[in-house]
Amino acid sequence: MAKRDPEIEAADEVPAEAQVSTVGEQLRVAREAKKLSLEDVAAQTRIPQRHLASIETGDWEHLPAPTYTIGFAKNYAGVVGLDRNEIGNQLREEMGGQRFASTSNDIFEAADPARTMPKSLVIGAILAVIVLIALMSWLNRRALEQPEPTPVAETNTAAPAPAAQAPAAASAPAQAQGPVVLTANAPVWLQVSEKGGASLFSGTLQPGQTYAVPATATAPVLKTGKPEALKINVGSAVAPPVGPPATTVVNVSLLPADLMKGPAAATPTPAPAPTAAAPPPQPRGFAPQRRARARAAAPAPPLAAAPAAQTPPTTNSQ
Repeated sequence: MAKRDPEIEAADEVPAEAQVSTVGEQLRVAREAKKLSLEDVAAQTRIPQRHLASIETGDWEHLPAPTYTIGFAKNYAGVVGLDRNEIGNQLREEMGGQRFASTSNDIFEAADPARTMPKSLVIGAILAVIVLIALMSWLNRRALEQPEPTPVAETNTAAPAPAAQAPAAASAPAQAQGPVVLTANAPVWLQVSEKGGASLFSGTLQPGQTYAVPATATAPVLKTGKPEALKINVGSAVAPPVGPPATTVVNVSLLPADLMKGPAAATPTPAPAPTAAAPPPQPRGFAPQRRARARAAAPAPPLAAAPAAQTPPTTNSQ
């Protein structure tokens, strides 16, 4: 078998190296295989169509800086199904000796108008902002136009007569409402009961202890011998004293209206009326003497009128 000439073998290897295509050709072939146009690729990658065409033709003078161009090529490769990193590395080698014009102005135009915000939405947002501003201005102007409230001191120039103020001051305590609470300032014995009825509480309160009259009580009354040691609250108001110091008071009404009328009319305990001394008991043997004394003490019955003396008839004897 004849040996091949080394020069012929070298000539056969040249076409194999020449078959290596550029990045632009690989992208174009892959795009046409997927039946995509440059407009379709531009819509998906949002890269200007003229830059995609320059990458396919290797027109480096009309492309931006290498960093942007390599990024465009990677995105292009991702759309047509090529390896992004391999395309980027190969394009970097192809562009290694290229110089780009630093004064070129890159204009990036919107590739897909469908992805931009609709004009109707933009106009609606602008109108909404205008309406909101107008509404806030109107509310602010309305608040400024409202008349200021007249001070109370200017309207009530004439002071009411003292006589007219007295009934109002007298009626104010009677209007106090709330729970009735008895607080001990010193040790004090007291009894709270229904008037003429059952006892609600009876005992001694130590200083600081309290007793709240049940709200269900209909006519509660107080009895105590030390009214000065009690502080009675009707709600948040303090009732007047229920009696003078060191005086036993009974049947003091604990209803809020009665307590706030003050000073409360406490009923002092009446002094016992003097009674006639009873006679000492006598032994049973002296019963006749007691009856005799009782007869002696009894008033004598009135005497009946004595009948007129009758004169016996006179007879004449012969």
